[in-house]
Amino acid sequence: MSDFINAITGGLQAALGYQAIFFILLAVGLNVHFGYTGLLNFGQAAFGLMGAFGIAVGVVKWGLPFWVGILLGLAAAVVLAVLLGIPTLRLRADYLAIVTIATAEILRLVFRSVWATPVTGGTRGLSGFNAGFVALAPWGESRQYDILGTRWSGAQLWLALVGWIVVLLCTLLVWSLMRSPWGRVVKAIREDEDAARSLGKNVYAYKMQSLVLGGVIGALGGTIYALGLGSVNPDQYQNANTFLAYTALILGGAARTWGPVVGGALLLFVIQFADSGLRALSSNGIIPESLLSSTDVAQLRFVLIGVGLMALLVFRPQGIFGDRREVMLDAR
Repeated sequence: MSDFINAITGGLQAALGYQAIFFILLAVGLNVHFGYTGLLNFGQAAFGLMGAFGIAVGVVKWGLPFWVGILLGLAAAVVLAVLLGIPTLRLRADYLAIVTIATAEILRLVFRSVWATPVTGGTRGLSGFNAGFVALAPWGESRQYDILGTRWSGAQLWLALVGWIVVLLCTLLVWSLMRSPWGRVVKAIREDEDAARSLGKNVYAYKMQSLVLGGVIGALGGTIYALGLGSVNPDQYQNANTFLAYTALILGGAARTWGPVVGGALLLFVIQFADSGLRALSSNGIIPESLLSSTDVAQLRFVLIGVGLMALLVFRPQGIFGDRREVMLDAR
């Protein structure tokens, strides 16, 4: 029984921590891209990498204040979105998908290369840039706090508070934009861009604006993740993170304001709960060591999550809050 309770509390802490915030912000950005505008972006991890290395390089290498480093990462995300959008947004959706997934992998390899090591730290990455942020915590950095059965240090609690404020502000921004004339245009583009163009709307410009907005939100997620880890490494921003963010979006419901928020928190809860639960079953002998070793748990939890996701797509493809009509639309 105690192992079950520990698995729940561990899952709850994961659902509220900086890793969940990271995937939620990636998913909120993808919701702007795919859910509302119909853009197939398979390289959202690249925007997270821009946000993370913006603050790391700015603070460690250039000696800038951490908030200037955050702005540097957001500016890099804007530049990346424009460079991606210029050659692809006039073409079919699959071209954007190919370019974004390739760009994310290219940037990861470039950032970890030998000749980029003087700036990015190469495979070792950069660290020691979050001290200014942690120092702003209104309570002790190392003091422990018990909340809902979970234990947080002062630094963890401060980061979670700031991160969830960022999630709330980004979600409210998306909510307000999608109820504005701008939001109605991008949703019209998702449904039929030829019809939107026939009404005199500059489809290319609206797509570019959407790509930039979603990319900046993803960069904020990368910044929160870097501040939580206290270090950055290019290999932390692989394309697998993009697909997990899509999982969170699908789970919560595309084109729904709170879908990626609930989906991201639920996804991290399930991952941590499955990990703790399987390890407890293995260590207590309920599942024999010959069938489930501790090294197999990390792989098996994703197998179970994958099976659950397939069941979700079969029985409720619109997700928890979604509308089936939203996922029937073709991406542009």
